[in-house]
Amino acid sequence: MAGTTTAERGGRQRESSGPPVRRLWRRHLRLIIILAVALVFLGSGAFWLLYGSDLARAERVSVSGTRVLTPGQVREVAAVPLGGPLAMVDTEAIASRLRREMPRIAAVDVVRSWPHEIGLEVTERTPVLLMRKGGEFIEIDAEGVRYATVSKAPRGVPRLELTVRRSGTTAASLRRFGEERLVREAVRIVRDVPDSVARVTRSVNVRTHDDISLKLTDGREVVWGSAEKGAAKGRTLTALLKAAPDARHFDVSVPTAPASSGG
Repeated sequence: MAGTTTAERGGRQRESSGPPVRRLWRRHLRLIIILAVALVFLGSGAFWLLYGSDLARAERVSVSGTRVLTPGQVREVAAVPLGGPLAMVDTEAIASRLRREMPRIAAVDVVRSWPHEIGLEVTERTPVLLMRKGGEFIEIDAEGVRYATVSKAPRGVPRLELTVRRSGTTAASLRRFGEERLVREAVRIVRDVPDSVARVTRSVNVRTHDDISLKLTDGREVVWGSAEKGAAKGRTLTALLKAAPDARHFDVSVPTAPASSGG
């Protein structure tokens, strides 16, 4: 043994290192195969649970967020298919159907509530203006959308009075901007009016795009002008009302040069 050379010892070490590496690789391969088989079984079980069993079936529909609409009306239009797998319910199709067929709905979230429920979370539009049409009222929201016609005017919502003539000096404004644009201008003004004034605004009168005024419930009038510089006009009006509380006529069409009169 003393005569064994270094080269011979190194050769035996290299030969003996081969089998352990192969054994380690075989163990890793078996582990990979076991894990793959386990994943297949887990995936099959999850698929069966979601699509083949009765443990995750759509059995009921809940509705939240309604104010004017009733939960029953929303359920009827939603037409959620019950009895099938909850995972197969097409939530996007239900949401699109509700928005299309119920204009009063501004937004809706259709959510799966495992294991058996579909939830419809509704956000209804809120009127900021009303347009009279015969004996009824058209509701207009903060985006200028005319979304519903009601027989009774909601309390606290101002009327929109479009007094644009089809001929004469104001006709040019109608031709240039169109009625829809003028309605949106009125909506912008309602958003910029101070809260204290908005609560007592009876009507918004639109003659042209830059000749818009407010009538208050106590008979006072505010000349607003166009919808431009709305925030500045709101601040100016607040200051003007404090400075001249007995005035009956306020003009903030040029916010840097306001005026009040009457009283």
